[in-house]
Amino acid sequence: MRQSKSITSEFWRHPDLPFIEARLVTDGRTLCYAPHSHATFSIGAITNGTCTYFNRDARQQISAGSIVLMNPGDVHACNPVDALAWAYVMLYVDSAWLGRLQQQLGFTHDAAFKRLNCIYSQDKQLHAELLKLHRCLVGNEPISLKQHATEQFFTLMLERLHSPDESDQALHTRLEQAAAFIRKHCADALSVEDICLAAGLSASYLTREFKQHYGMTPHTYLIDQRVQLARQLIREGHALADVATQAGFADQAHFQRTFKHLLAATPGHYQSHSGTNR
Repeated sequence: MRQSKSITSEFWRHPDLPFIEARLVTDGRTLCYAPHSHATFSIGAITNGTCTYFNRDARQQISAGSIVLMNPGDVHACNPVDALAWAYVMLYVDSAWLGRLQQQLGFTHDAAFKRLNCIYSQDKQLHAELLKLHRCLVGNEPISLKQHATEQFFTLMLERLHSPDESDQALHTRLEQAAAFIRKHCADALSVEDICLAAGLSASYLTREFKQHYGMTPHTYLIDQRVQLARQLIREGHALADVATQAGFADQAHFQRTFKHLLAATPGHYQSHSGTNR
C-alpha cells in the first residue's frame, strides 16, 4: 500500500480481490461524516476512543471494542464526540459475494444477500478477528491467503451474528421502486417528478415516506448514489477529470465538495490509496 505523509486515513484495494475494500482511520477527530450509505455491506471495528453511531433510526455512543454493521443502502454516520480522539478499521464487502457465502453456509435458500438485523456488537472475538483480517489484507501475504482469511472472517461473522431482517418483507414496494429508479439513473438529471412517475407516488407522499424509510430525502439519496457511482468509477481507474461528469455532477467543484462531505476523504485521496501490494 502506498503511504502518505499522514496516516489519518488509508484505503486498501486489490484488483485480484475486487469484492472487498478496507479503510483505516487512525484519528477520527479530523473527519466528520454527513449521513450517507454504501452499496456494499460494511463492518467496522472501533479501535480507540468513543464516537456517535447513527444507523437509520438508531443512535448511540460506542467505544473501543465495539463493532458496527451496515447493510447496503443503510443511511448511517459515525462522528467524534466533543472532538475527542477515536479510530477505526472498516471493511466493505460486495453484497453479492456475501449472499453466496450465506447460501453456502446454509443460512439462505438462494444466493441473494439477506440483510442482517444486527447493526452493533461487542463480540470480542469478532473484533479481534476483524483487525487480524485487516492486517492480513494490507500486509505482504499471498493473495490466496488474503482470500482465505476473508472467507474465514465472514464465515465467523455470519455464524455469530446472522439474524435475517424480517422487516424486508414489509418494505413499501413503491418506495423500493423509487430508490431503485434513483440508483439506476443517478447520473441523469432527475427531477422529483421523474421519480414520482417511476414509483407511482405523489411528490408529497414520496418525500415524506422516503425520508422516514431511508433517513434522507429522494434528492439527498440521489446525491449519495452519485458519490457511490463516483467511488466505483475511481476504483475502476477512471480519471478524476472525467468522473464528475460521468457521475452526474454539474462541475468539479461540486463533485469534490460533495465527495468529501459524505466520505470524509477527497477524491484524490481515495484514488491514491489503491492497494498496490501484491
